[in-house]
This record gives sequence, structure tokens and C-alpha cells, in this order.
Amino acid sequence: MERITAEEALEAAKGLNFEKVWAALMESRQLIEKSQQETQKQIEETQKQMEETQRQIKESQQETQRQMQESQRQIKKSQRKTDKIIADLSKNIGGLGNSLGKFTEAMFSTELWKKFNDIGFTFTKQAPRMKFYEDGRALVEVDFFLENGLYAMPVEIKTELSVGDVDDHLERIEKNTSIYG
Repeated sequence: MERITAEEALEAAKGLNFEKVWAALMESRQLIEKSQQETQKQIEETQKQMEETQRQIKESQQETQRQMQESQRQIKKSQRKTDKIIADLSKNIGGLGNSLGKFTEAMFSTELWKKFNDIGFTFTKQAPRMKFYEDGRALVEVDFFLENGLYAMPVEIKTELSVGDVDDHLERIEKNTSIYG
């Protein structure tokens, strides 16, 4: 704000009277009231816009939440389908392994006698999938059991042979020997 001297104020006041000052004050008052009304309108409009924005945000949040719930439901549904497919596939693959094992056993069962005859063992009996029990519980099971009254031979058929398979078979033979002397 600019400062003026007393002389400058007197000079500026020349020609002013009560009516002119009163009219200027009334005009200023009207301008202030008009400015306040416009400001109030702007405040009200801003409040309306804020309320509308808040309403839109709330609707958007609700829609987002609904979409997330639907997505989660779809994911769970998809997961259940995937789990079922995996379970079915595992079952089918296991079934293929069983089928391959049974096929391999069937393939060798007719030749088993001949192979042992070729190396000097003549067996008179052959039993498939023989289980050995002790006290009412199964201790071991072998794919084939061959015997001739003097010798007995537990036989395992494998599509792929590992050292662990041989160790397991030797352990079964040991158990059979302890059962039947």
C-alpha cells in the first residue's frame, strides 16, 4: 500500500462531500456483496463437484471390488478345473505305468520257463503276482514265483532296472527265505 502525505490527502479530498463519499461507500459495499455472492456460488459449485467426485470414486471402488470378487471366483473355478485335470492326468499316467508293467509281465510270463530251462533250472510251477503272508499280513509280493520241489525262484519283471530295484528284490528273497526256511 502506498503512503500519502497529509497535503496529498487534502488535495485528493477536494471536491468531496458527504453524498459523494456515501455513494462511493455504498458502491464499494455492493461490489463487496456481489463478490461475496460470487465467491459463495463458487464454493457451492466446488462442493457439488467434490460430492459428485466422491460419489463417482465410491461407485468406482464398488465396481472394482465387485470385479475383483468375480475375478477371484473365476480363478478359484479355474483352479478347481486345473486341479481336476491334473488329478485325472496323474491317474491316467499311473494307469499307463500299471498297464505297461502288466503288459511287460504278460510278455515275459510265457518265456520265463524257457529262459530258466536254458540255464539248467526246470520249474514245474509258476504263479503270477504271488504274495507271502506271515501272521495274516502280506510281507512281500513278487511278479512271479517259480518252483520245482527243490528250488524256488521269486521273479520281478521291470521295464527299467535300477540298482535299487535289485536291492529291493534281494531283500524280498531274504524275507521269503526267512519265512519258508
